[in-house]
Amino acid sequence: MGTRKDGLEVDHIPFPMPETRWILRQNWKKLTFLHWRVDPALLRAHLPDDLELDLFEGDAYVGCIPFVMEDVRPSGVPPVPGISTFGEFNIRTYVVKNGVPGVFFLTLDAKSRVTCLYANWRYGLTYRYAKCSVKGEFDEGYRWSSVRKKDGVGLNGSAKPTSEVRQANPGTLEYFLFERYSLYTVRKGRLHHGYTHHLKWWYCDAEASISQNSLVESYNLGISDPTTPEFIHMSEGVNVVTWHMLPLEGAS
Repeated sequence: MGTRKDGLEVDHIPFPMPETRWILRQNWKKLTFLHWRVDPALLRAHLPDDLELDLFEGDAYVGCIPFVMEDVRPSGVPPVPGISTFGEFNIRTYVVKNGVPGVFFLTLDAKSRVTCLYANWRYGLTYRYAKCSVKGEFDEGYRWSSVRKKDGVGLNGSAKPTSEVRQANPGTLEYFLFERYSLYTVRKGRLHHGYTHHLKWWYCDAEASISQNSLVESYNLGISDPTTPEFIHMSEGVNVVTWHMLPLEGAS
């Protein structure tokens, strides 16, 4: 299909994107991907019954991703200074429904009260307000820090690159973790699904130094050392558009 009339390149996406106009534009920048293999049974407890865990070679994965949400805004609206850009730290896992792979967020901690209120209400996304900061540049590395005001849960550390940048090949763990173009959430008791579009990730291997990670530890996923991820990657980021989250037929 190549490039659509609206300018979106879609050849790299394994399922059709909506034909309707996207509703939100945003940039995901200065990302560090921290991943652990986890017991599927422990992870299953955090998912709605209608979703199936997506496994890679029999293993379930959970990721903690500190990054900068940059210039998020509705279609046709300019970014709003002080509101549209903020630090975000999310915990996600990998799921599939009706053959469409996606992500499911256990939490999205963000330094934006507007986003935390609106995204919870409008989309059912589990945003929580936290003082989140991501600083640094790709070549020298990123430094990140977050703490929830409500319960003190947070993450502190840094990462620096250890390889050249590359793109993931189908069939690899990195392709499984990164090349996700949809998300699932529960809103008003019903499973919803939405699409996200961006170009393929450019990423590199990385090493991390984590002083504390009560953010991941708080979900009781059986991770013996939340300060030592099994897999660490970094990316300068991607530009993203998203569509409405819609209820799935037949899902409770």
